[in-house]
Order: sequence, then structure tokens, then C-alpha cells
Amino acid sequence: MDLVQKTCVPCGKETPPLTEDQTRELAQQIPGWTVDSRQARLWRIYLFPDFATTMRFVDKVAELAEKEGHHPDIHIHYDRVKLVLWTHAIGGLSENDFILAAKISGIRLARAA
Repeated sequence: MDLVQKTCVPCGKETPPLTEDQTRELAQQIPGWTVDSRQARLWRIYLFPDFATTMRFVDKVAELAEKEGHHPDIHIHYDRVKLVLWTHAIGGLSENDFILAAKISGIRLARAA
């Protein structure tokens, strides 16, 4: 099933982080995102023409994150946003991170850095 069609499910401390093979496979479905294997994080930078557009994008990300119950770290600068995803409860990557990344990629306000 396509990641965009899935819904994030809560993870507990007993949930194992994804393996390197699982991470590699899922990463193929979210072009433009970088997998930081050392820190077990996904990240992406988005660029915008102005601050107002930057904030509209952040608002859309926040709305989506609330709906999914999975929240990225958001670093806001005037004309750019860096999003960092990882599953805090397990200290690593879960399928939820890839689901949210895929859904964020569908927001059409930005151009990728």
C-alpha cells in the first residue's frame, strides 16, 4: 500500500525501530528526503518566496501532523523550513515517519532545497 494512503499508528517503547533494509525500502517512496542513518532521522528542507508562504506551509504541516498524531521537529527561517522526523517513543525511525514524510511531500507551496 502507498504510504500516503496509510495512517500513523501509535508506537510504544516495545515497538522496534526499522531495520536498515526496511528504512532503505521505505526511503525509495519519499524522494527528496534524506535519511540520516547515524542519528536515525529523516529530514528535508523546503524553500519559499517569502515569510508568509513559509508560515502557510508550516500551518499545513501542523494540521497534517495533528491529524496523524505524529509530529515533526520544525525549524523555521525566513524563507525556509527544515523538517526532521523520527519516532521519539522508540528513539529511531518507524513507518510513521515515512507516512508523514510522504504526506508532507504532497503539500504544494514549496520548492525543495
